[in-house]
Amino acid sequence: MDREAEEFFTDFYPRLAGWCRGLVDDDGVAHDIASEAFTRLWARWRTVDRPESYLFSIAANLVKDHWRARENERSAVRRLLAGRREHAPAADQGFDLRSLVEALPARLRVPVLLYYYAGLPIAEIAAVLHRRPGTVKGDLHQARERLRTALRGLHEIST
Repeated sequence: MDREAEEFFTDFYPRLAGWCRGLVDDDGVAHDIASEAFTRLWARWRTVDRPESYLFSIAANLVKDHWRARENERSAVRRLLAGRREHAPAADQGFDLRSLVEALPARLRVPVLLYYYAGLPIAEIAAVLHRRPGTVKGDLHQARERLRTALRGLHEIST
C-alpha cells in the first residue's frame, strides 16, 4: 500500500467506523463494516475518484445488509416463539428512527444515509450514485415525506 493510501486510512478510518457505529449500534460490527469498506476500496484504489464517497457508499450497502440479516434473525425468532406461545410479547411501543430509515426502499435509503448520516453534499452523492443532483434532491424530499408520514402515525408533528 502506498503512503497516500496509508495516510487516508489513518485519517479517515475513525470517522467511517464512528459513522457505522451510529447505524449498527455495535462496535465490533461497525469495525467489521469499516474494514470491509476499506478492503474494497484498496482493490480499486487507483481507479476511484472520490475515496470518501466510495467508502460511504460501500459502508451504506454493508449496513443495509446487516440490517436485513438482523431483521431475518428477528423474524426467525418470532416464528420460533410463535410456535411455543399463543401470543408473542409486544415489541417496544416507541418508534425507532433507524427502523423507519431501514424500511425505506434502497433508492431512497442510500441517499438519506449518505446525506444525513455521512454528511456528504448533494453533488457528491449524485456522482457516487450516478444520478443527477436534482434526482438526489427529489429522492431526499420523497424520503422525508415518507418518514414524516410514518412519524405522524406515531406522534403528532407540526409541519
